Amino acid sequence: MKRFVQPSIGLIGQIVAILLLTMVIEFGVSTLLYERASQFAVRDDEARRLAEHLVIARRLVTEQPPALRHDMAEDLTTERYAVHWQRDLPAPPPIAPALDGMRHQVVEWEPSLATTDLRLKLTSPGRSSVVTGGLQLPDGSWLYFRTLEPLQNLNLAAERILLALIPALALMTLGGLLIRRSLRPMRQLAVAADSFGDTEHDPIPEAGPGEVRRVVAAFNRMAARIQRLIADRTQALAAVGHDLRTPLARLRLRADGVDDPATRAAIQRDIGEMEAMVTSLLAFLGGDSEPEPPVLTDVAVLCATLIDDVEDRGLPGVYDGPAHCEVTVRPVALRRALGNLVENALHYAGNVAIRLESAAAGVTLIVEDDGAGIPEDQLRRVLEPFVRLDTARPRDTVGFGLGLPIVARIVETEGGTLTLSNRDVGGLRAAIHLPR
Repeated sequence: MKRFVQPSIGLIGQIVAILLLTMVIEFGVSTLLYERASQFAVRDDEARRLAEHLVIARRLVTEQPPALRHDMAEDLTTERYAVHWQRDLPAPPPIAPALDGMRHQVVEWEPSLATTDLRLKLTSPGRSSVVTGGLQLPDGSWLYFRTLEPLQNLNLAAERILLALIPALALMTLGGLLIRRSLRPMRQLAVAADSFGDTEHDPIPEAGPGEVRRVVAAFNRMAARIQRLIADRTQALAAVGHDLRTPLARLRLRADGVDDPATRAAIQRDIGEMEAMVTSLLAFLGGDSEPEPPVLTDVAVLCATLIDDVEDRGLPGVYDGPAHCEVTVRPVALRRALGNLVENALHYAGNVAIRLESAAAGVTLIVEDDGAGIPEDQLRRVLEPFVRLDTARPRDTVGFGLGLPIVARIVETEGGTLTLSNRDVGGLRAAIHLPR
């Protein structure tokens, strides 16, 4: 039996469908609200007063001869209703559908008005809403009337606008939530892509519109290929490192049997250079160790230990900072990074100073020397792998030029920043900022 696959209309289709749904609902709700407002019916007491006034006015005007009807209509004008009679005035427009409810209430109170062709019209002079209309007298003339005060139950301004805005805002919020739900897999994909390489990557659930599912599936396949490639490379590098170190160890043992001291020293230097190259290459490519978990580490003690090692070698070294400062880092990796900076300083300047600055936001480890420094236009380039500045440094170094790139990679893994700059008094300044 085939598994049922839910069809997908795509990301654009879903957004269009959501917008269309909100527009349809908004149109329906707005139409209903406006229809209810337009089918306005006055309160019972208002309809009764209007009906009674029309009945009395119709009777009194009808009893008068045509010559006196105009004055009689003027006398019937009150603070609430204005009445006017004139034979030659054209008939008022047909009853506006908006006031059917009002006419029905008036006729219910005074059934005699049902035969007068009562007509009503809603008008809005200025910001007030009034009702105008007329009824036909037995001789065919018309008696007109108009409410002088705005009707209490009718408000075409703030209330109706508010009634229209409330569902619009609610539906816009609903539409935004639906769109946000549709784009949730994209946010998960962005988070996974941003953290890829830092932690173990688990496949992202394939959900959402068709386009999003295809992108997520492609990302999962790409991530799997990259992880497999990294694993194969790491395994190959570990094997190569082991295979290279074995003959190098045999060469070192055989070099000890060389009788000529100068030849033996030259062979041992070459072997040491080859071992340094292999070690730096494996460290940069990550093939020499398993991932190290971060732990709470006293970086002040770590810096002081490095300086002690420098002094034990008979070289000048200075540590300036607190006696203790604990930060959560990978201690072996951070020691390697600081060790590379210290070795660079000793090689190019013959001295090194480590300064530790602690603050609430994080700690800064500064390694300085008083050597020749690095040209300003090359400060960023030296962080690239396999870059060696022959014009700035003597070509008597071992390795592949991976010392600073290894430092940059370790600092990036710790979530910190590495900054290289030349000191005003001469020398290089390398600052590692680690957030707490």
